[in-house]
Amino acid sequence: MKSTKFTLFHAAFFFLFAGALAQAATVTGTVTDKTTGKPAAGDAVVLVEPMSGMSEVGHATTDAKGHYTLNLPGSNPYLVRVAHQGAEYFADVPRGGGQDDISVYDVAARVQGISIDTDLLQVEARNGQLSVDERWFVHNTSSPAMTQFSAKTFEIILPPDAVVGDVAAQRPGGLPTNAKLVPDGAKGHYAFNVPIQPDEGDKNTLFQVAYTLPYSSGKYDFHAQVMLAADNFAVLLPQGMSLTGGSGTSFRSVQADPGIQTFLIKGAAAGKVINFSISGTGSMPREDQTGQGENGQGPAAQGGPGGGMAPPINTPDPLSKYKYWILGGLALLLAAIAAFLLRKPAGAGTGVPAGAAAGLAAAHITPTTPAAKNAALLNALKEELFALESERIAGTLPADEYAEQKAALETVLRRALKRS
Repeated sequence: MKSTKFTLFHAAFFFLFAGALAQAATVTGTVTDKTTGKPAAGDAVVLVEPMSGMSEVGHATTDAKGHYTLNLPGSNPYLVRVAHQGAEYFADVPRGGGQDDISVYDVAARVQGISIDTDLLQVEARNGQLSVDERWFVHNTSSPAMTQFSAKTFEIILPPDAVVGDVAAQRPGGLPTNAKLVPDGAKGHYAFNVPIQPDEGDKNTLFQVAYTLPYSSGKYDFHAQVMLAADNFAVLLPQGMSLTGGSGTSFRSVQADPGIQTFLIKGAAAGKVINFSISGTGSMPREDQTGQGENGQGPAAQGGPGGGMAPPINTPDPLSKYKYWILGGLALLLAAIAAFLLRKPAGAGTGVPAGAAAGLAAAHITPTTPAAKNAALLNALKEELFALESERIAGTLPADEYAEQKAALETVLRRALKRS
């Protein structure tokens, strides 16, 4: 069985990248320093192969005009990685090689224009513990555009008794990848060392930490604190759980989803302690991201693509653009289908939206022909396979989860290949 899956896995990439088999191919491009507007000369450029644990299979250095050329050793999918002033930037290699221009930015340990759009906590209670998935959506609107990067690029504070689980980060326009959380002094203080690149349109940088807290008493007192000022501080709870604001803390309830309670504070000052208590038990509804939730109620029924009336709220929900993150944690199969449904047509860019606002906009221009839809699905599956295999090789994905998720992907992949 394992041999069959292994063969299928690599056969899929053969079909996806068959164009590269006809002849030896190269990838060439220009690396531009967007901070200065000049070519980035002397930067190290590396060809990496995700299928073999991000192994380095080609090296080059940009010339005085920022140009580089790399030979593709085979037909597997590749990435180009550029190191500029210590920060790394990635780009997909076009199928069969070709032109692959890359933008980089000058680096500083502290950059003006870094701010938190939303610090969002999604909380569930079961089996005597709280499960918290906390996400920070971080803007970089520096001018001139620069990347913030150091050993303490982004500092966070978690509850002292938090047991940290999965840690991830997502760069503007990229895919979520595993990240490292570094202890930073006092208990509960940590830092990410992932670069905060300048925003790309409405795409910003996401940091994410899953952790658990003791909950045998059925109540937990939070003393949350953000290191940077946050436009929004939000807590999401399932029905059956309650939030009570502490002294000097005033949440307002936001009607975002019938199965989820949303509590919001606008304008959380840097360093201010936000006191609140959580009680009760419950789990988040496991809705899919394709617009069909429980009883068919999903974004489409609430003013998303496909019609329906929007919720009767006078002002826009400040968390609406994070709808798909809020309803995250789905099976990889559904994630692949969602990526397919929300993708722009070929030629319109391949970045994954950072939030639902971009995703819903993209849904209006989803490919309509069968060939275009199938091509978009195969491309989405390629990206998911990249992430899945990289996590397995890095040892960050348990073997049982890897097998389950790969099996789901292979089912979709087989159907897609039959139609290609």
